[in-house]
Amino acid sequence: MASGDLWVFGYGSLIWHAGFAHVETVLATLPDHSRSFCMRSIHHRGTVAQPGLVLALDPHPGAACTGMAFRVEPGAHVETMAALRERELISSAYVEQVHEVALADGRRVEAVAYVIDRDHEQYCGGLPLGEQAEIIARAIGDRGPNRDYLFNTADHLTALGIEDPELSWLARVVRAMED
Repeated sequence: MASGDLWVFGYGSLIWHAGFAHVETVLATLPDHSRSFCMRSIHHRGTVAQPGLVLALDPHPGAACTGMAFRVEPGAHVETMAALRERELISSAYVEQVHEVALADGRRVEAVAYVIDRDHEQYCGGLPLGEQAEIIARAIGDRGPNRDYLFNTADHLTALGIEDPELSWLARVVRAMED
């Protein structure tokens, strides 16, 4: 890692709405974690009364999550971290961690990643996919319908050539529920 570089690993909405200045984006893989709808959303994509679901990095030895690594614009590190913390740590369900990720071009870099706290009350790992689809289809939060979050993420992963069979299945099922 070049001295002074700040990298951020995105696996969900950061892929299609980073919200910070960056000078490089590269496909990247984070080992021993999976992307899953394992966090109840009571702010952005749901409410306390009707929680939605958002993606989180869930630690799983042997798994791997492919997403995007963003190299933050030099000089924007402090404001970027402040914005990310405001966005990602709104309810303390995520833990900010630094992990080595493998970039598609062969480099390895340390990147900030937001990993679910399995002890947090919003953690809901292991929900059946059908139940996830039902929740996502009906939930709405301050950033809009939960289904839009799912569709944007699934569509962007497909466009990037990242296969995620569970997200693809959820997107198909939730779209069918709209008809």
